[in-house]
Amino acid sequence: MVHMKKTVTIWLILAWYLTASAQDEMPLYSGKIPNSRDVAHPEKVDNWGPRDRFIRDTSIPTITAYLPKNPNGKAIVICPGGGYSGVAIDKEGLLVAEILAQDSIAAFVLKYRRPMDITNVDKSLAPLQDAQQAIRYVRKNASKYGIDPQKIGIMGFSAGGHLASSAATHFYKIADSNELDTTSVRPDFVVLIYPVISFTDELTHMGSRSNLLGEQANEAEVLKWSNEEQVRPDAPPAFLIHTADDEVVSVGNSIAYYQACLENGVPVEMHLYPYGGHGFGMFNKTTQDDWMGRLKNWLKGLK
Repeated sequence: MVHMKKTVTIWLILAWYLTASAQDEMPLYSGKIPNSRDVAHPEKVDNWGPRDRFIRDTSIPTITAYLPKNPNGKAIVICPGGGYSGVAIDKEGLLVAEILAQDSIAAFVLKYRRPMDITNVDKSLAPLQDAQQAIRYVRKNASKYGIDPQKIGIMGFSAGGHLASSAATHFYKIADSNELDTTSVRPDFVVLIYPVISFTDELTHMGSRSNLLGEQANEAEVLKWSNEEQVRPDAPPAFLIHTADDEVVSVGNSIAYYQACLENGVPVEMHLYPYGGHGFGMFNKTTQDDWMGRLKNWLKGLK
């Protein structure tokens, strides 16, 4: 049995190397980072286990590309979760990118800035600026990577789901008011995995809201960043995954976004599981169902 497991692992690793290649981690911005303060870079890394790192307090955002050998034209920017205090870079980022690349999808893992007053002028805008810049980067380099510029989506886990849903609902206004590049930052589809969507008291993950907006967020700020309230008919098609027993981010977040899509005529697919809790990444061990397989099927059906 041990020998068999080792053989399977070797073949999985070999399959990945045959189907995808990872670039070095690249700076997201070529020049000065917008909305940033010139202070020491406070980033630190917690190693929780093999390929299970949590990166905290990022002030210099980066992007890492996983490129399939035979691209099908689709690309996804991945926003790992972490309550807007950091990112689960492996579990909800690099490992996900590897699996997507195996299915011929170009994947770009975004290590976005933690919203902090010490490193940002307006901390509430920093993550969205990074998400929009990531979409802009992929779209501008589409021909280089074998990507259709009209098939670029964004994916987010937990608070990364709030960021992804922000990109899907706030694209009509550039987060960096000084940005002159007119490349579209509208994602062509959005994938939300146990996402924070709402900042209302009833539904929000308070840690995420406090980290982005501060402890004393006013009603207007809460409304602006409650993305179920920001869905418009031109929002991109959405795919959602959540569990009923999630005690960290209420399943009501996904349900609220799903309902908002229905009300605005936005194509949406949602899969809810009875168990699994929060933060399971690609593998919900309570079910034989493979949500990644469902996502791949959904992506194949997108026009």
